[in-house]
Amino acid sequence: MKNKIVFVSLCLFAIAIATLTFAEDKKIWAHSFLGQKPPKFEAEKWLTAVPGCQGKFVLIDFWATWCGPCRRAISELNALHKKFGDKLVVIGLSDETEAAVRKMTNPKIEYYVAVDTQGRMKKAVGVTGIPHVLIMDPQGIVRWEGYPLLD
Repeated sequence: MKNKIVFVSLCLFAIAIATLTFAEDKKIWAHSFLGQKPPKFEAEKWLTAVPGCQGKFVLIDFWATWCGPCRRAISELNALHKKFGDKLVVIGLSDETEAAVRKMTNPKIEYYVAVDTQGRMKKAVGVTGIPHVLIMDPQGIVRWEGYPLLD
């Protein structure tokens, strides 16, 4: 039951993000993994502690410091991390350098952050537009994916 509540809350998050901006012309710019396991998570370096994901929902946000919509989503991701941190792991994954990510201090990120300058997972998922989010259930199956600012 608790997992269903978390899942519903995550779906509501996606809807709330959609109200931040108009995105009628946007498409989901990545391969679809809905109902499947995504490619293996790969990061070059964690800028925070490495999260324990076993038995939890996992939200991966592909983002960049220069991306306005990505930055606007940070407060929502912080809120999800704070509210559901015992059942949900929120991860921001950037293909920028560690220095670039650390240089961005506003807004402050309160969830897990990793960098992969080679963009291995981003390429495997086929992400060509950011922000792009994957939400996996505790079994690792993608239950929601896409540009979080879409209706």
